[in-house]
Amino acid sequence: MDDFSFPTQLPAWRALRMHAETLRSLHLRELFEQDERRAERFSGETGGLFLDYSKNRIQLETRSLLVQLAQQSGLEQRRQAMFSGERINNTENRPVLHVALRNRSNTPILVDGRDVMPGVNAVLAQMRSFSGALRSGEWRGYTGKAITDVVNIGIGGSDLGGHMVCTALAPFADGPATHFVSNVDDADIAQTLATVNPETTLFIIASKTFTTRETMVNAHTARDWLVAAAGDDGAVEKHFVAVSTSAEKVQAFGIDTDNMFEFWDWVGGRYSLWSAIGLPIALALGMDRFEQLLDGAHAMDQHFLHTPMEQNLPVILGLIGIWYRNFFGYASHAILPYANDLRLLPMFLQQLDMESNGKRVTRAGEPVDYPTGPVIWGAQGTNGQHAFFQLLHQGMEDISGDFIVAKNSAFDLGEHHRILVANCLAQTEALMRGQTEEEARAALKAEGRSEADIDRLAPHKVFPGNKPSNTIVLDELAPKNLGALIALYEHKVFVQGVIWQINSFDQWGVELGKQLAGVIERELTGEKAAGHDASTQMLIKRLQR
Repeated sequence: MDDFSFPTQLPAWRALRMHAETLRSLHLRELFEQDERRAERFSGETGGLFLDYSKNRIQLETRSLLVQLAQQSGLEQRRQAMFSGERINNTENRPVLHVALRNRSNTPILVDGRDVMPGVNAVLAQMRSFSGALRSGEWRGYTGKAITDVVNIGIGGSDLGGHMVCTALAPFADGPATHFVSNVDDADIAQTLATVNPETTLFIIASKTFTTRETMVNAHTARDWLVAAAGDDGAVEKHFVAVSTSAEKVQAFGIDTDNMFEFWDWVGGRYSLWSAIGLPIALALGMDRFEQLLDGAHAMDQHFLHTPMEQNLPVILGLIGIWYRNFFGYASHAILPYANDLRLLPMFLQQLDMESNGKRVTRAGEPVDYPTGPVIWGAQGTNGQHAFFQLLHQGMEDISGDFIVAKNSAFDLGEHHRILVANCLAQTEALMRGQTEEEARAALKAEGRSEADIDRLAPHKVFPGNKPSNTIVLDELAPKNLGALIALYEHKVFVQGVIWQINSFDQWGVELGKQLAGVIERELTGEKAAGHDASTQMLIKRLQR
């Protein structure tokens, strides 16, 4: 599968490099003028999700060459290896099987000859039983009152996925209110505890090893708060559950292991919302809607696995990202959801993409000689239009973007949704078309401006355009469609990792900072600081208590 060291050695890469030169001088306006069927040729849909990628600096030849690059990179074989349970996370010697967590067809997926699906289904059944008991009021707190609030304590993948989905699907929530605590800053846990009642609050401690420093500090603070209110540490059993793999540590904390939800080492943190890490989603929305989320992701999995590459939406999205990152030098990509409920999606996708593909060596450990993962950032529109769109339109940086909008709103407040959609479409058109000086002068003249004003203002009203974007349209922001959207991005990241020949499923880059933090933490409490650079030494001294 890996009979080459770097993608730059592949024939398709070399062809794409030459092809890119022929497109540099072409404007997107010209591409649309040359082909009246362009929008139709460069769009596709599946599972309640429509992708328009026609506003990109590509031609049919571009797509063909990019697909050849994917094929020469071994994408089809690597994709099959992932779905088959092979240990494609080579540095940690693990399979990568978030697809098994939403395998709604229940086809066997083997790891070392053993089907993982019975274990997956058992946890789903446990989640259904527990969420049903809590939502119905059968599960009660230490004073006999029903649970009204759920506080999820985790960090990274044990926080972002559940938090994003609960926010995105808030109109469907009919269970307890959900809160998410991830930051070790004491303000996070303190401000959350100030809003909830110990008699009616359930805490979910989400930590695979039950040793994650930030999570366990927050967990013990929550435990102390509850015990102080109850006057009895026996209350912990009624108010704490765990999502973990360490029964011994869970039990030592005071949580009944019957209330521990299992997941496996082949579930990566940033891919874990489909597992028991998604328990807050099931509690807030109900298990039926959580399974609809799984259904949408599974439908996208099947599309990714079986659809030819030219029509395969995750493949196309991944290849377009490669095109800009490696052949046009774009270092930044914006996620721009025109849906207030998707306001946490940019942060979620930051982790998914940057923690996966922010790598500098290949799977074999060789330093790469080409750019890998871009900077992912963004915010919901229309807020972003009044914050950073000025730079997108007239700044000097090359930035691509994904605009995400729903056809239908969960609410019916007259003109609001129409205005939102109009703004979304207008921004993609403005970024693509731009405005020439001639057009700017004509517009100013139509306003009745004097010739002197026109001469003065025209240069400021020029927009170069030729700014690429994708537009993703959801039929509605509902559980199934959201599941498909998240899976679309997961597979996009996978596609790019395969082509860059990197391991998208480890994250060694976070380890060094953790190790140094442990040393500095001791030094901040009085231990003599030593072995640091002068800057760090000075800051430790200044911040010591």
